Amino acid sequence: MAQEALLKVIDLATHFTTEEGTVKAVDGVDFEVRRGEVVGVVGESGCGKSITSMSVLRLIAKPQGNIVRGKIIFEGQDLLTLSEEDMRKIRGNKIALISQDPMTSLNPVLTVGEQIMEAIMLHQGLERDAAKKKAIEMLRKVGIPEPEKRVDQYPHQFSGGMRQRGIIAMALSCEPKLLIADEPTTALDVTIQAQILDLMREIKEKYNAGIIFITHDLGVVAEMCDYVCVMYAGKVVEATDVFTLFKTPSHPYTLGLLKSIPRLDEIKDRLESIDGQPPSLSKLPKGCSFAPRCIEAKDICRQKEPELIRVGVNQFARCLMRDEWKAEDAQ
Repeated sequence: MAQEALLKVIDLATHFTTEEGTVKAVDGVDFEVRRGEVVGVVGESGCGKSITSMSVLRLIAKPQGNIVRGKIIFEGQDLLTLSEEDMRKIRGNKIALISQDPMTSLNPVLTVGEQIMEAIMLHQGLERDAAKKKAIEMLRKVGIPEPEKRVDQYPHQFSGGMRQRGIIAMALSCEPKLLIADEPTTALDVTIQAQILDLMREIKEKYNAGIIFITHDLGVVAEMCDYVCVMYAGKVVEATDVFTLFKTPSHPYTLGLLKSIPRLDEIKDRLESIDGQPPSLSKLPKGCSFAPRCIEAKDICRQKEPELIRVGVNQFARCLMRDEWKAEDAQ
């Protein structure tokens, strides 16, 4: 029997009102996350990855931004029906965020320890001394040396990798059931990046937490994720397990992303790229949003918008011409 989903996002749409018109940043996204599972959300900048995560946390800036439809079911409860007070009890407690920029996520005028203690005292009701003791313990768990000393230091006294570990310590301080990691290794060097990924694997195994891992790095996806949602222009264009994604991609955009990765077994003079630019989310083209950049596109692709349909045992894709170009690849 399949494990019940910890988080279930159904037909989520988040739009923004601008002078240029309505920006459909997220437009009909569906995915699930189970305990102990890492679900990757990948795509180019501006495809809607981070807005999806902010929508789950209900951190969309109003009045410009609004979740216009959909459901976000967490532990059987629709988060969109909760009051703001009830939502605050979930953020940082049952659902935690690791952001991509620790410099803007940490308050420069408060010590790192104070910021970790704040969440502990708010959600777990501990007194200050007990909260500080737990903050030191969390800093030790994420591999920060001399945590008794570091707990009283400010963010500027931490290196980039240590700041990111501080953010992770803060996110884990209340032992969340769902962790949202929004490009947590983007600004870090390769060595620190590997350490952070190792730490996140330990988190998954120790806490059995579900993780939404947002990234544009398919190498990280291959290393970290169990299931992958590929996003383009605010929609999921392909969703499948990580093995199937790399072995038999079923959307031209996914294929283009995979071809842009350097490979040791296939030395090339230059990396392949996807021609063109992503469309403006306030002026989406008619039909398939990817059609203007797609080498497989036909006239019908520019007229009819494709739906996300099942194309395999555990694979879904949003492509009208999939059967045709997949058949050509097989020949």
